[in-house]
Amino acid sequence: MLDVRGINVGYDQVQVLYDLSLTARPGEILCLLGRNGAGKTTTMKAIMGLLPLRSGSVLLDGEDISALPAYEVPRRRIAYVPQGRRLFSELTVAENIEIGLMVRDAGKATRDRVLDIFPRLRERLDQRAETLSGGEQQMLATARALCIEPQVLLLDEPTEGLQPSMIEQIRQVIVQMKSENVAIILVEQRVDAVLSIADQVAFIENGRNLETLEAEALRQDPSKLTRYLGV
Repeated sequence: MLDVRGINVGYDQVQVLYDLSLTARPGEILCLLGRNGAGKTTTMKAIMGLLPLRSGSVLLDGEDISALPAYEVPRRRIAYVPQGRRLFSELTVAENIEIGLMVRDAGKATRDRVLDIFPRLRERLDQRAETLSGGEQQMLATARALCIEPQVLLLDEPTEGLQPSMIEQIRQVIVQMKSENVAIILVEQRVDAVLSIADQVAFIENGRNLETLEAEALRQDPSKLTRYLGV
């Protein structure tokens, strides 16, 4: 279980997150919803150690990982698929996957499993990442993250700019990870996609978690979507 407890985070002199708290449980999908600039991506970066905490803590199964250097966080099996994918564009599909495997010294069995999840990538192993379609690049970014066999998976706008068929494929992978008891934190603008798979929804506004609700309650009464998001 991942616990984010009262974190305060900013960029230089500008504070972005204020006493923000979240809990991601194994086998559940926690979706972060909020307007642009609300602090959702900053929350992800703070969990990954990419931004230092001014106060508060991030705990993984009770261990405080707040002070770990950023390269140590993935070794704790916390995987991050950032917005924009951040692939090594000049490297091949196989080389990008190999970089993911190196994080925890994973081997052929993990590589084969990841390629079984994304069979299209198996057909493109020798192809440079920059030549892939947008959907294929998202597959590769997700595959690279799965190479660390995560217990926590963070996904920031994984369906952005994708056509419907690709969106459904990414959605199926997320649901599969949930079924394998992975704790998932998902940032997504497509509210319809969020509500169909989420267990919990946290509304973020001006760097604060206004409220965390059961997704089923929102499916039954979506009025708070209008209240917090204007949709």
